[in-house]
Amino acid sequence: MSNIARSLNLRATSSALKTKTSLSLPKRSLATPVNTNLLQHVLPPKKPAALHLKSGQTYNGQHFGSENSKFGETVFSTSITSYTDSMTDPSYLGQILVFTSPMIGNYGVPSNTSAPGLPGIPFLESEKVQCAGVVVSDVALKYSHYQAIESIHEWCARYDVPGITGVDTRAITSLLRDQGTTLGRLAVGDEALKPAPSASEFWDPSKENLVAQASTKEPYVLNPNGKGPKIALLDFGVKANITRSLVKRDAVVTVLPWNFDFQQVQDQYDGLFLSNGPGDPKHIMETAYRVKNVIDTWNKPIFGICMGHQILGLAAGMEAYRMTFGNRGHNQPVLALATSGSINAGRVYVTSQNHQYALKLTEDFPEGWAPFFINCNDSSVEGIISTPESGKRIWGVQFHPESAGGPLDTIEMFTDFVNECQYGKSGGSKMIPNEVKLSGSDAKVAAEVSASI
Repeated sequence: MSNIARSLNLRATSSALKTKTSLSLPKRSLATPVNTNLLQHVLPPKKPAALHLKSGQTYNGQHFGSENSKFGETVFSTSITSYTDSMTDPSYLGQILVFTSPMIGNYGVPSNTSAPGLPGIPFLESEKVQCAGVVVSDVALKYSHYQAIESIHEWCARYDVPGITGVDTRAITSLLRDQGTTLGRLAVGDEALKPAPSASEFWDPSKENLVAQASTKEPYVLNPNGKGPKIALLDFGVKANITRSLVKRDAVVTVLPWNFDFQQVQDQYDGLFLSNGPGDPKHIMETAYRVKNVIDTWNKPIFGICMGHQILGLAAGMEAYRMTFGNRGHNQPVLALATSGSINAGRVYVTSQNHQYALKLTEDFPEGWAPFFINCNDSSVEGIISTPESGKRIWGVQFHPESAGGPLDTIEMFTDFVNECQYGKSGGSKMIPNEVKLSGSDAKVAAEVSASI
């Protein structure tokens, strides 16, 4: 066969294969089930909206969600996905949330009913939208996802949360980075056309005890038939994924109000968990004092996340301070300074965070305590740990292991804690740090080095 004939034959064969392949491909289905409102989107009425900041700036756009105007603390998040989780996180209570991601709402909002096998725990981070308002560059009103049941507009309207779109979120974020978290008002409709509020009219949520608003009012039990340890959880505004992470490891979790006197019942439990929550930790100093008494009189494991970590720090004698603009996003790197359980000293972990307050990094940590993690971006304290000499088994982290920022970098801390509550013995623990890479006096040097990389 000549080269020309061979070439023509190969082309013909290739063409036949392409035709056969294209005919055998299955018809692609829609990502969103056809029994939803895919072709009947509920669009918001065309009304103006304005974001007024106490520092004097105004950003004009179009409204979505609730038609009521709201005050709040204007913050930004660098999260690219999971806007439904962020908006239902109780730590955002009282805050106007600015998303740096250019499009929000494209995959809609799922049902918030409990997942199979996890009764009593919502699918999202709480039962409702927690933030006071939402600011996005481009809101997607036409969504597509197989779990979606409504748009972000319908969802926000249902929970009376106003939103604004068509604004330059990059400019707002740059401003907040320069001047810090700023009080604001999201005005809708006729209110958006009026002059900005005077400085005295802005509401400051940090002046209030937001933990009392976010916490459960009555104790309740999750996974009562579990075979794992009995863990008490002080609820400062707990995220559902924290309780989900404990229940998945078969722990029996008793959720208690923020101001519950745990010492009265401590002998009934194998461990104590201190949850995340909104606002200033100094508003709940009474809880910090009670936790200090528990630490002094109890030798069972204690684990704190976010607000819980700050309460542990205050109980240990450390100082909490308000950060300029906080850390909010799913991409915060932290450096481990101690080896404990699944955490190895010297390794950088990618984490999810949402906090305005932090523990102050000092030259010398309180006796019996050591730095556990340091933030690689801003050198803030990301974790504390009890030392082997203390005889205690206590860990606190500022980030959220359950949010899977890495995505699985630190999730096994829940396994470590549950196993420690179930099997750990004082003096023979797998979680007591067997290596503390740096002392408190050296932590600042490590922070400066990590921040310069």
